[in-house]
Amino acid sequence: MIQNTTALKNTSKTKARIQKFGGFLAGMVIPNIGAFIAWGLITAFFIPTGWIPNEYLGKLVGPMITYLLPILIGYTGGKLVYDVRGGVVGAIATFGIIVGSSIPMFLGAMIMGPFGGWAIKKFDKLVEGKVPTGFEMLVNNFSSGILGGILALLAYTVVEPVVQGFSTALGSFATAVTNAKLLPLISIVIEPGKVLFLNNAINHGILGPLGIQQAKEVGKSIFFLLETNPGPGLGVLLAYWLYGKGTAKQSAPGAIIIHFFGGIHEIYFPYILMKPLLLLAVIGGGMAADLTFVITKAGLVATPSPGSIFAELAMTPKGGFLPVISGIAVGAIVSFAIASVIIKRSGDESEYDSLDDAKRMVANMKAESKGQKIEINMPKLIVFACDAGMGSSAMGESILKKKIKDAGLEIEVKHAAVNQIPENADVVFTQESLAQRAAQVVPNAKIVKIKNFLDQSAYDEFIKSIKN
Repeated sequence: MIQNTTALKNTSKTKARIQKFGGFLAGMVIPNIGAFIAWGLITAFFIPTGWIPNEYLGKLVGPMITYLLPILIGYTGGKLVYDVRGGVVGAIATFGIIVGSSIPMFLGAMIMGPFGGWAIKKFDKLVEGKVPTGFEMLVNNFSSGILGGILALLAYTVVEPVVQGFSTALGSFATAVTNAKLLPLISIVIEPGKVLFLNNAINHGILGPLGIQQAKEVGKSIFFLLETNPGPGLGVLLAYWLYGKGTAKQSAPGAIIIHFFGGIHEIYFPYILMKPLLLLAVIGGGMAADLTFVITKAGLVATPSPGSIFAELAMTPKGGFLPVISGIAVGAIVSFAIASVIIKRSGDESEYDSLDDAKRMVANMKAESKGQKIEINMPKLIVFACDAGMGSSAMGESILKKKIKDAGLEIEVKHAAVNQIPENADVVFTQESLAQRAAQVVPNAKIVKIKNFLDQSAYDEFIKSIKN
């Protein structure tokens, strides 16, 4: 019994570390998604096979993917570690790994950016209190310049060849798997990983760099479709809408709109976790969709983020709409067929009748405590935090902000990534799996755990408590 408990604790810690690492990777990429979309649109329009080929404007494509995007990632990674000063050194170090590389150096940027931020942070701590008065600016500027230059030289001469070799091998392996028609099997890893809130790490940390490398060579990539495909999740939600019961059935239509059109895939994760057997539905739907993508040679020009059908179509190259739409539709149909059988077979099992039961199940699976009474004073700043700080947190902010306004309260509400919660936050709403990380970032803030973004009971209880 003791051994089982220890094993569960170790598993929980390992999962938490993986989620934290995945969140950090996503935190480097997601703030720069606008730049990726800009590059994707320019590519889709102006390359020789684009919508309106233009050799002059097409010259933007190469420099943007080679220099702009990796440097942005490196700067953001350094900034996550040590604010703007870390971002500057991270960008300098990243440039060293870009020069001379024959491939887009996104993986290198994810290494050198945070490393540059960490290095300058350690240096500042080392000299803290030892700099003579009046020499602070001189030391700050020269230390970041000298250290950044050293890291750039190190990246150019040592790190770049290693990372390029690894990236080339990884790309070759991915191409071989694709050519062998084995790519659909990747859904066995991707779909469960998404439900465990590793979706951003999988997409932006692994598939994104592979996709960009392939898109640079052939103008599009199937890797942009593997994690972002809304079809499998749509199939599960449709099955709940038709054959589910209780709160799950009632909330499914709203979840469909948010998932398929809004692109926030996290919305369907609790629906799967309430019936873990539904993993078979999304895996089956993902495999069927990926097989369709492979057969029809589907691909996108850049990462669609969020994974909305609108973003998918916006990143579709000329002549590629039918393959992309076909794969999404096939994924939804297969997922719906499998999910329908599983949900109907559940019969009248009371423990699966509502999302409330699913939330308790999620809490047990994640080894989290089961809720708490909210007792707080009138806050000034409320932050809704999610792993990436965009999709689900923005949705939660919108819902909570409206309720606060309707209640006649004047409280500032923001959304942020869990690693970037403002220090002056009084209350933080976040997912149960991220509560511990949020508490580490803002130890003095009240952490309110949210199990389902559409369940507004926590918001109502919160407002009632502060009004009283």
